[in-house]
Amino acid sequence: MQTTKEHNDKISKMTFASVYPHYITKVEKKGRTIAELHEVIEWLTGFNETKIQELIEEKATFKTFFETAVLNPNATLITGVICGYRIEEIETPLTRQVRYLDKLVDELAKGRPMEKVLRVASKL
Repeated sequence: MQTTKEHNDKISKMTFASVYPHYITKVEKKGRTIAELHEVIEWLTGFNETKIQELIEEKATFKTFFETAVLNPNATLITGVICGYRIEEIETPLTRQVRYLDKLVDELAKGRPMEKVLRVASKL
């Protein structure tokens, strides 16, 4: 699926710090914890809690966020629809990576056990 240049530019310039509070709200509404959110982020990006906080304080854009990430090799197995886009069909790498994170947060917020959230992502 092709996204527009404007859509991709918007995602590229969006800061992780601006979206992170929404991730927290989303997972906490469903009884999940910030620690679980961090576990999902670390699984996908390799960023520990300290690095996540640094990126928030630096107001890193998603472009910078994913350029410095070491993406989990199984991230390409994340599939499904998020924000109206089928993840596996998104052609722009950065937009696809942001949607990977969105999908994992969504799965966590749906109340799925952590083991299943990560298994969905890694097809173990």
